[in-house]
Amino acid sequence: MKDLLFGAPTLTTVTGLVGRIGLFVIFLVWSLRFISQPMGEEVADSIMHLINLPFHESGHVIFSPFGQFMTSLGGSLAQVLVPAICAIALLVQTRDPFGASVCVWWLGESFLDLAPYINDARALRLVLLGGRTGAEVEGHDWEAVLGTLGWLHHDHTLARGAHGLGTALMIGALAWGALVLMRQAQHLRT
Repeated sequence: MKDLLFGAPTLTTVTGLVGRIGLFVIFLVWSLRFISQPMGEEVADSIMHLINLPFHESGHVIFSPFGQFMTSLGGSLAQVLVPAICAIALLVQTRDPFGASVCVWWLGESFLDLAPYINDARALRLVLLGGRTGAEVEGHDWEAVLGTLGWLHHDHTLARGAHGLGTALMIGALAWGALVLMRQAQHLRT
């Protein structure tokens, strides 16, 4: 298990390691920006939001055969499933623990990206994809999901939970990635 999670690929080169360290620094700086901002302010304006958006929107279509509830939940579900599946594939199929750590970071960022959406379930002030707020278009996904469950009054608590989980996943992914990089540096082939 240790080799699977922290293994050093035999093809590690100086160039490859330097590239990974550069990527790690970018994700570290990004994490500090995302985590230090009030919920949603930094994430919604980042390129990561635009990366998450197609997965979110396609999730509505993918889960639509399972009824209205799953259609509403499906966008957010797909948004977190895609990076989780990528992490598992990179870890198990390609034995790339650093790549998997990046995907776990992405999973955490996806939760941070969803937190403002969840938080807006009652207020419906968030500007949606079409340029109008949830109040102007008869609600949005998280209003429907939480309303169906009778949990609408828990929107702020669930949003803080999503934000906390996302933060923990990002920090854990960075720690994992740093350990992988250290181990790869020890096994460097030039």
